[in-house]
Amino acid sequence: MPSLFDPIAFGAISAPNRILMAPLTRGRATDDHVPTPIMADYYSQRAGAGLLISEATGISREGLGWPNAPGLWTREQVEAWKPVTEAVHRAGGRIVTQLWHMGRLSRPDVIGMQPLSSSARTAPYHKEPNPYAEPRAATRDDIARVLDDYGAATRNAIEAGFDGVQLHAANGYLIDQFLRDGNNFRDDDYGGSPENRIRLLREATERLIAEAGAGRVAVRLSPNGETQGCDDSDPESVFVPAAAALAELGIAFLELREQAPDGTFGSTSVPKLSPKIRKVFAGPLVLNQDYTLETAQADLDSGLADAIAFGRKFIANPDLPERLRTGAELNTPDPRTFYTSGPEGYTDYPALETAGA
Repeated sequence: MPSLFDPIAFGAISAPNRILMAPLTRGRATDDHVPTPIMADYYSQRAGAGLLISEATGISREGLGWPNAPGLWTREQVEAWKPVTEAVHRAGGRIVTQLWHMGRLSRPDVIGMQPLSSSARTAPYHKEPNPYAEPRAATRDDIARVLDDYGAATRNAIEAGFDGVQLHAANGYLIDQFLRDGNNFRDDDYGGSPENRIRLLREATERLIAEAGAGRVAVRLSPNGETQGCDDSDPESVFVPAAAALAELGIAFLELREQAPDGTFGSTSVPKLSPKIRKVFAGPLVLNQDYTLETAQADLDSGLADAIAFGRKFIANPDLPERLRTGAELNTPDPRTFYTSGPEGYTDYPALETAGA
């Protein structure tokens, strides 16, 4: 069986190892969602990953309700991404961007308009006042426009130098809001049956493929448990067929963020679906959340996964693959700086060659 340190092909992207950097929102872009020079330092520091998946990146003003997250819908944003991808490539790395529409989680104070979702149901929040607003249920024209935005963002990503794109269909955002029956109350072709609720996922993936080619398109799902108020009464009935549909489209890889009862960044008693998804998705399957070197290798050994995506470990350890390979001690991430501005907790974590200096 392969080890974490063996090469793998993700469609058209050749990766030197099976340790991926998971998408991680960091908030270092400008107020206008334009990437900044420090982001080139951050990503190039981590170019030893088999593949970098960028932080979630907005496809439109409507869809990006997180302050200081980057976008890919304006010319200024595209041009500002180019030094980032160039820096990664100079460092020997590969990077895809995760394309994001937040749906009902787009805050009106950030986007300046009413958010969009599958249905007119406000997202919950852990305290008052709730920064979210009641979204409007997407019309057919809205859906067509959003699909156009996904296509345009993919073109922009390729122009900006990314090696591919990942559709963010997880964590309670727009695509997930269509997938799950706890949020989708539509009675048209995008609601009701699992087949209908999968429709937007399939159509959005097809738009990405039309622009970048299937070998440069990935998808991220979070199939088990509730996330940001988004849940499903029978996740197996929707996520296993969704994975089968993505397999038919021939995407480069499928990433699953799966929670566990003892999870440290969200937990659930809902069983993981990766064993059942593995049966219908024969392409590269990437698993994510709370992995150690030992549990990661065990899932590769069993054939459940082809690669593992690490998140918070990569925040604090720019040279994570080398640390895992050599058994070196890991730096501890500081959650207080996950979403702040500037280099602290971003580009100042030491690599091995400087940690002992």
